[in-house]
Amino acid sequence: MEGLVNSRITSIGPQYRQQHYLSVPSFSLQLTKNLNRSRISFMNNHPKSFTSVAASVQPVEASTLNRFNNTLPSQEVLDLWRKADAVCFDVDSTVCLDEGIDELAEFCGAGKAVAEWTARAMGGSVPFEEALAARLSLFKPSSSQVQDFVEKRPPKLSPGIDELVKMLKADNINVYLISGGFRQMINPVASILGIPPENIFANQLLFKSSGEFMGFDTNEPTSRSGGKAVAVQQIRKAYGYKALVMIGDGATDLEARQPGGADIFICYGGVQLREAVAAKADWLVFNFKDLINSLN
Repeated sequence: MEGLVNSRITSIGPQYRQQHYLSVPSFSLQLTKNLNRSRISFMNNHPKSFTSVAASVQPVEASTLNRFNNTLPSQEVLDLWRKADAVCFDVDSTVCLDEGIDELAEFCGAGKAVAEWTARAMGGSVPFEEALAARLSLFKPSSSQVQDFVEKRPPKLSPGIDELVKMLKADNINVYLISGGFRQMINPVASILGIPPENIFANQLLFKSSGEFMGFDTNEPTSRSGGKAVAVQQIRKAYGYKALVMIGDGATDLEARQPGGADIFICYGGVQLREAVAAKADWLVFNFKDLINSLN
């Protein structure tokens, strides 16, 4: 989920005209060596079951791709990825194809108002907690609306994420979801991917006994600016991971790469390409298959 910062954003939609785009190839170590040898020689209760919606992602324009020099990992980055013992994923526009709060607002009949507020906020830097509170105040979802949303709108997972998480878990790599979204909507995603509740760091919607919206839990680290970095640091300190990777699309995910936090940040640009963030990533990917193939 993206922090509200001033940056150029390229949306990757479900439809495209083939003659205007190039598909981003899956990662191939041999191909990479040939291209650049110097770089490569190197809701608190869970519903009983959940299903995801299959989705596809549009390839990236060749002109956009050519602006980046980090679509191929350095040997150091590749080594850190391969020896990671913990991987933290952002959820909105990374694990899932949409932004949860915008989807919930649309479901509650306030999609346009929330989208317009978000668009205004994107013109400059806005503290995350301020942006979150402002958007929620526009529609104040009740507990019944949130439950109805969860039941009627199954998660739309990004292509390949289920396979990647399954591979990581098979290699005894711990997987976490670190999100500025809400647990009530992320629990179904975690259930599909087999990620335990204790590995979720996200916000919590609060309701009165009547079910009326009351706000969100400000004690959650992800409820405020810089919160994802704090969450990652807490995870690392608690478990002593030797190599921790953060994967996401936004500025709040990039912030997690700091001392005591993530060793590397991998930017996933398959849904929203935030160019200012992508340019600072250790590795920019547009397809989770690239990460899967690099582990083989």
